[in-house]
Amino acid sequence: MSNGKMTKKTQPANAASGNKRRIGLALGGGGPIGGIYEIGALRALDEALEGLDFNDLDVYVGVNSGSFVAAHLVNQVTTAQLCRIFVRNESELHPFHPGVFYRPAFAEMGRRLLAIPGLITTALTRFFHNPYDQSLLEALAILAQAAPAGLFNNEGLHYYLRRAFTMLGRTNDFRQLKRQLFIVAADVESSKSVCFGAPGFDAVPISKAIQASTASAGIYVPVEIDGHYYVDGTLCKGLHASVAFDHQADLVLAINPQVPLDATAAMKAGTLAAGEMTRSGMPNVLAQTYRTMVHSRMQSGIDRYAQDYPDKDIVLFEPSSDDALLFGANVFSFESRRLLCEHAYQATRRDLRLRAAELEPKLAKYGIALRHDYLNDADRTVSTSLFGELPQATLKAKSQTQKSRLAAGLQSVTGQTEKARS
Repeated sequence: MSNGKMTKKTQPANAASGNKRRIGLALGGGGPIGGIYEIGALRALDEALEGLDFNDLDVYVGVNSGSFVAAHLVNQVTTAQLCRIFVRNESELHPFHPGVFYRPAFAEMGRRLLAIPGLITTALTRFFHNPYDQSLLEALAILAQAAPAGLFNNEGLHYYLRRAFTMLGRTNDFRQLKRQLFIVAADVESSKSVCFGAPGFDAVPISKAIQASTASAGIYVPVEIDGHYYVDGTLCKGLHASVAFDHQADLVLAINPQVPLDATAAMKAGTLAAGEMTRSGMPNVLAQTYRTMVHSRMQSGIDRYAQDYPDKDIVLFEPSSDDALLFGANVFSFESRRLLCEHAYQATRRDLRLRAAELEPKLAKYGIALRHDYLNDADRTVSTSLFGELPQATLKAKSQTQKSRLAAGLQSVTGQTEKARS
């Protein structure tokens, strides 16, 4: 099977001048859905940016689902293979199922349940020893400690990645990588971010670092590593592109899937029904709150890069604020994953076309050029990009099929939203 890697100039950026400048990639979070979005966006960038090899950059930085994607790229998994393995489910070597992200934390729940009798005893003892200090109900508030630290355990993700990174010449050891990889997690007890892969933190297996970085607080049980407990690195910062700059990257390409939804704009765009944001329940309200917090901090950080790194460049790609598809995606559905990946692919292609005048001079400094023939090909889809250079008639037929499926998928999402509203 073809790896889908298109023929590009093999000459590295700025090789002609003898002054190669370092290029980094920073990938943000967003859970499994954010990871699928990043794969689609990366596939579009891979084929549209001539002179750039996403498996041979100088620095890779990932947080949350971005750590999952970045670790595969640095382990020589191409963007085409990422699509095949995690979107199209075509891999026979290490097939992936999103269920590894959502295994109930039964052990954690069991420990908390066993603690309830002791907590009740403590509450009653405190009340009877000093009944005027607090009411019985207030004393029983201690039972909140019986709530689990997380609903799910992502240990299965660590096991899956450990197997995947120890086959076919890949590695699960930061120290054996040919390029720098940094995976960011947050230490729960110190509230500080930690870069796994940096000196002092490079002995941790890559798979374990990803498990820690993807452990979103409240959803997953914190991950213990060497006596410390870690959760999602977006707790401290949304993107961590500064890590790439601090490791001598001159240009950082960044993808951030976590953008708060502008419900009013989404309703006008026809991607969200009126009132659906709040009517859909707690998960979407919490997701909107979290996205707003992360995006606000990330934007503040990017605004500071111009001051802190005046001689360096960052190019950011992210979804539009009126795009409700990320909220309605179902990571367990093959069709939904394909729809989301295609959506990200086309959105990134559109972004490149609209920003071409701004991006081309900036990218040219690093020996990178836009492939306008690919960007202006209205029939191009993720699927046709994976087939290599097939005859134009075949590509067009496949493209029309994919477009019909995309339209049907969008209609299905809209229909489900209308049904929920009624």
